[in-house]
Amino acid sequence: MTANVAVETTPEIPLWNDPSHPVSARVDALIGAMTLQEKIAQLYGVWVGASANGGEVAPHQHDMEEAVDLDALLPSGLGQLTRPFGTAPVDPALGALSLLRTQTRITSANRFGIPAVAHEECLAGFAAWGATAYPVPLSWGATFDPDVIRRMAATIGRDMRAVGVHQGLAPVLDVVRDARWGRVEETIGEDPYLVGTIGTAYVQGLESAGIVATLKHFVGYSASRAGRNLAPSSVGPRERADVLLPPFEMAIREGGARSVMHAYTDIDGVPAAADETLLTGLLRDTWGFDGTVVADYFGIAFLKTLHGVAGDFADAAGAALEAGVDIELPTVKTFGAPLAEAVAEGRVPEALIDRALRRVLAQKAELGLLDPDWSPVPPAFDGADLDDPEALRGKIDLDGPENRELAREIAEKAVVLLSNDGTLPLGRPRRIALVGPNATEPSAVLGCYSFPQHVGVKYPDIPVGIELPDLRASLTAEFPDAEITVVRGTGVDDGDLSGITEAVDTARDADIVVVALGDRAGLFGRGTSGEGCDAESLALPGAQQQLLDALLDSGTPVVTVLLAGRPYALGRAVEDSAAIVQSFFPGVAGTRAIAGVLSGRTNPSGRLPVSVPRTPGSQPTTYLGAPLAQASEVSNIDPTPAFGFGHGLTYTTFTWSDLTVDAEEAPTDGEFTASLTVRNTGERTGTEVVQLYLHDPVASVVQPVRRLVGYTRLDLEPGEERRVRVTVPADVASFTGRDGHRIVEPGDLELRLATSSTDTRLTATVTLTGPVRVVDHTRRFHAEFSVE
Repeated sequence: MTANVAVETTPEIPLWNDPSHPVSARVDALIGAMTLQEKIAQLYGVWVGASANGGEVAPHQHDMEEAVDLDALLPSGLGQLTRPFGTAPVDPALGALSLLRTQTRITSANRFGIPAVAHEECLAGFAAWGATAYPVPLSWGATFDPDVIRRMAATIGRDMRAVGVHQGLAPVLDVVRDARWGRVEETIGEDPYLVGTIGTAYVQGLESAGIVATLKHFVGYSASRAGRNLAPSSVGPRERADVLLPPFEMAIREGGARSVMHAYTDIDGVPAAADETLLTGLLRDTWGFDGTVVADYFGIAFLKTLHGVAGDFADAAGAALEAGVDIELPTVKTFGAPLAEAVAEGRVPEALIDRALRRVLAQKAELGLLDPDWSPVPPAFDGADLDDPEALRGKIDLDGPENRELAREIAEKAVVLLSNDGTLPLGRPRRIALVGPNATEPSAVLGCYSFPQHVGVKYPDIPVGIELPDLRASLTAEFPDAEITVVRGTGVDDGDLSGITEAVDTARDADIVVVALGDRAGLFGRGTSGEGCDAESLALPGAQQQLLDALLDSGTPVVTVLLAGRPYALGRAVEDSAAIVQSFFPGVAGTRAIAGVLSGRTNPSGRLPVSVPRTPGSQPTTYLGAPLAQASEVSNIDPTPAFGFGHGLTYTTFTWSDLTVDAEEAPTDGEFTASLTVRNTGERTGTEVVQLYLHDPVASVVQPVRRLVGYTRLDLEPGEERRVRVTVPADVASFTGRDGHRIVEPGDLELRLATSSTDTRLTATVTLTGPVRVVDHTRRFHAEFSVE
């Protein structure tokens, strides 16, 4: 006879909560257990704002939407929380506590205990109060340094993950086609290869921290007519394939991005949000993307209200789902009651909901949100007492020394010295006249998606939350023995001429004039740069050109400094300024970086990610022009830039020599290898950026005169020389042929090794042999550099 032994048992874990099973099996089981309303609830977000005292988030009532009733929604579940930190200024620790409590409420309210994905903007840093404001993406491009951008993104991602955020709405991979577009500051530049490599590095960094990177805006948004925000895009299939799509291809294949945001735009009458050939045929079936597609804010409703391709919100929801959109953001509009009713009426198949839901739940499973041990407590609260909210205030630092040091490094690498007659570096000037609207404006370093400019301007009584030294403060620290006299001269865009006389008088009494011009970032007309802040021309805003011209007539050398979101034509200053220093909203360390370049403490190494125009009315144009886009005798408009893409000076000199090519012929599936010697012939350490451009003199379709296919930064000590080797696969010469397929054609090519698109130093002519070869998105993207 055996004794009875008590056996301890545990309740069975539902399959969808069991991480020992494959994600696909878990997701299938969960979908099978859900009602229609529970399924739909996972496909939309709700816009919220964190509580200032650490309580649950409250729904944010946006001026484009009605308020939502969380009590009514949450029993069915919730897919996403929109911007819990980026809606109002909240102490980061109390914001994290607020998000924690809201997630607890969400999981308790739905019968499967599924939390929401919390997403935030992170275009120039985590868009939260008190978080480091890094340089904007146009400055990322100016670094020509993917490694430092990868480190920045990883740091941003760690800060976001630490407080409970899962997804970041960045990077912007739109290629600049018209610099009048207000969102140029959010882009990386006007070249698809530069945008692709820098953007992919950002994705890699963000994803390495566990944050879902979201590529935007897919695709064509930046090609709007006349540079107007949310305007129709006139883009042919070849321009789309060869200019606009490659950065997305690269970021998905090499970056591992897990989300894509559709663009607002329509191309040839088809809005991106309803474009099945784009969002399913190309993105998923061809490229193999298996992540989520999220709506740009209100973009699905726009199918009805703006585009007129849907009769009601149910039609809009069905069209978006069929195209391949999975999640409605920022809040529920079309994917709520209208979608449920459409399914009940047979207008939208439930299978489309299941398809989107499978992607959404798979991503939640990958994030650990379906695991039985998931906790709403974020890493930043490890060991903290969560019962005393006030004791938590100030305990989370999103702008620590490491962040600021990284912001400094990027800002310094991004400053571009456009011209210099030898006046810079300044040395020890006795009297400096500091003039201009951006001389004493701390926010002049911030883009429109920085928290202070995006949200903080609505709360003028709340401190900005981060240290933002203005240019006066940074110059005072850089030149402690100088007498610095500050005169505004004029505003950014007020057209005020009354202060110009005083500015000129001050300039005449000084040894040097530093004039700080440029932009004010804002949204929808509240600034001169930013979303909805498009420009009629590329003339400096307001009366800034008049101020600049008057200072140039003062007789005192003028150093022109730009803190801007786009390139501007500078008129006679191109020739008459003693020096021109260009920065693109360089972030918290921006004015110190500029001061360091002026003094010579920093040897500038930035290169232009966009061309600087010579005249304000020559848009739209970029350096990627075909022969007909160049200056000619049959047009009185000369689009030749004042400073071309890739241009940038340093305080040292370099010689390039001894170009060799291992073999001058290669098959259309082969490669070339070229080598050159670069020597620092100056007296100080400096950085040269070796750029490789491809020129295809004869092709079956019209090609740009030149296009970037590779680059590398090279740091050299005085007198030091290095042998630079570059392997150029035939794939980088590919383009979209007449039949719509990407091909590599036989024929001659020129490999142009250059310091910019307008300054070729060495050229090798090589020949591709053999048959025309068809390639696809798995082609080799890069000319690979090595340094010996």
